[in-house]
Amino acid sequence: MGIDRIAQFRSTDRVARNMRELSLHILDLVENALTAGADRITVRVEESTAADRLSIWVRDNGKGMPEEKIRHLEDPFVTTRETRRVGLGLSLLAAAARRCDGELSVTAQPGRGTSVRADFRRSHIDLAPMGDIAATIGMVLLANPDVDFTYTHRVDEKHLTLNTRELNSELEGQTLSDPMVIHHLTVAIRRSLKNLTSGTTNGSTPREDQYGKTDL
Repeated sequence: MGIDRIAQFRSTDRVARNMRELSLHILDLVENALTAGADRITVRVEESTAADRLSIWVRDNGKGMPEEKIRHLEDPFVTTRETRRVGLGLSLLAAAARRCDGELSVTAQPGRGTSVRADFRRSHIDLAPMGDIAATIGMVLLANPDVDFTYTHRVDEKHLTLNTRELNSELEGQTLSDPMVIHHLTVAIRRSLKNLTSGTTNGSTPREDQYGKTDL
């Protein structure tokens, strides 16, 4: 095995050890979208206790993904990035989904964007924790305040939705590039997620409307 190949495997191992939370996989997918030139990104997480499934979608309007990469999703050494030789993110996510009786699917059209979906069995012992998804979303917004970004998280019949177009219209002179705004937004997301994941069999929480939507 050549020195370059050994270095690639070592890099693979380091990244794999760091990708232990689903929020970090989401961050990697968002970074891929930004690298592809996307200015509209949608992140959707759905959890169903009845179906015992957890699904993650990330959609963007970037330049798409070459067919070769889609055909080799589980090969960590196939990448479209020129700045990183080893394309690990999708292969690690595919492996994580497969370990949890799920799968990864990707659809893409050149110049029209990419859609990535990962499914997991929610109760599987090997399912990684979600991690601090609120901090992940906050970090993305702070670094990319001009991107049209939507985040939706559904747990059974309850859900929260964040949309930067709506946020920007309500900030009244403040911007998403303001760290204080992002701090308060991150705290609000954490609170809303706690409402979503607590007492899922006990009706609505005080911050839900009649449609089951949790307001930030």
